[in-house]
Amino acid sequence: MNRREWLKRTGILGTGLILSNLVSAHTLLFTNRALDFVKEDFGKDFLWGVASSAYQSEGAWNLDNKGESTWDYFSRKKGAIERGENADVAADFYHRYEEDIELIKSMNFKVFRFSISWPRIIPSGTGDVSAKGIKFYHKVIDKCISEGIEPWITLYHWDLPQILEEQGGWANRKIIDWFKEYVEVVSKEYAGKVKNWMVINEQLSFIGNGYMNGIFAPGDKKLGKFMKAVHYSVISQSEGGRIIRKNVPNANVGTTFVTTYVEPINQEKKNIEAAKRMDAIMNRLFIEPCLGLGYPEDTVPMLKKMKKLYEKGDEELMPFDFDFIGVQYYFRTVAQSSIMPGMRAKEITAEQRGVPRNEMNGEIYPEGLYHQLKFFDSYKGIKNLIVTENGTCVPDVLENGRVHDTLRIQYFKDHLAAVLKAKREGVKVSGYFVWSPTDNFEWDKGYRTRFGLVYVDFQTLNRYMKDSGFWFKEFLK
Repeated sequence: MNRREWLKRTGILGTGLILSNLVSAHTLLFTNRALDFVKEDFGKDFLWGVASSAYQSEGAWNLDNKGESTWDYFSRKKGAIERGENADVAADFYHRYEEDIELIKSMNFKVFRFSISWPRIIPSGTGDVSAKGIKFYHKVIDKCISEGIEPWITLYHWDLPQILEEQGGWANRKIIDWFKEYVEVVSKEYAGKVKNWMVINEQLSFIGNGYMNGIFAPGDKKLGKFMKAVHYSVISQSEGGRIIRKNVPNANVGTTFVTTYVEPINQEKKNIEAAKRMDAIMNRLFIEPCLGLGYPEDTVPMLKKMKKLYEKGDEELMPFDFDFIGVQYYFRTVAQSSIMPGMRAKEITAEQRGVPRNEMNGEIYPEGLYHQLKFFDSYKGIKNLIVTENGTCVPDVLENGRVHDTLRIQYFKDHLAAVLKAKREGVKVSGYFVWSPTDNFEWDKGYRTRFGLVYVDFQTLNRYMKDSGFWFKEFLK
């Protein structure tokens, strides 16, 4: 998941890609209206799940032959993470996966989306496979199945082996072959147990923030690396889809994109055009080449430079016919024209506009999820949509074993209403996954911001279900 500094000051040239700032939730303004729908309104086949990632939750960063990841390395850099924290232990899912899966079951969710740690499976990035790493995910999958929960695997959720980053990471064309090797291993190993797969989580987040904005691993700020990483990840994603299709009988193959609903600050032509450019980068940059439409250079001409990276056959490798697309939504973005080169647009933050926002300064705007579902549904090549991440961070206080997170409950009510509205209008949306089952390590924010339905005391690692978890337990029963 990526709810942190997305939309930051910028233009794609020279400075960071618009990847935002989500801050104080103390001014959240919700209408406490009654719930006017029930679970059955979404249909009997609608998928209800939770989503997590390996690096943010597992811990055990160097146990059982696991290799070092880019985030293991990056989190030790001075100033990289708020308060100097790291995910060496995180929520300790590695040792507490049984308890956490039982909690997921107790909240009546039927799907658990989790990611595989590449360096836990192949410690050196390529070559020898770790038997202990393989065994761990078998245990997680088996526990899910025994509890009546469907395991959904994300192959890449940002924890690249550090040894590969030292060779250029996603900015090295060799990443395509490295990634294919990793996908071959994992898809063959778990093919008999897992039918639902997501190839990559949020390219814009880890590439924009990691290779140009510098706030995520590996911490680079280079336009050239950003452009290479975009292109090589697009090919890797589709190659990964093809490998899963080959190795997993009857696989349901998808991938996920972070999205934001972009609007101009007003109806002046220059601001409308700025919003279009921002939308092209934030919402179209990765989905369109995946659909065989190429990069949105019609709106952002500098993307024509991507052609310099093409090798023979790339245009055929870029698209893949995914069974579903995961839409991940957290906030709206309001754009204004800017003199900055590249995108020539800037964000007017939620704080500046004085609108409801979460603890990372992302605007709470449920209607945006409705609009994004409509937008993605408008592409002819998309067969099915799933909201594979949605959630919020609000101030959580543990008192007598309870967390009364009424703001989070209202957030879910409002966003589920947006999903249902889209579904009733014919949008092909078939599921909703909450980020996240437990509190975890929130990337550059460390442990300050909490998204879980279950509160984790990071000193004792004890778990406490929040009121939002109890709400879903009742809603989904």
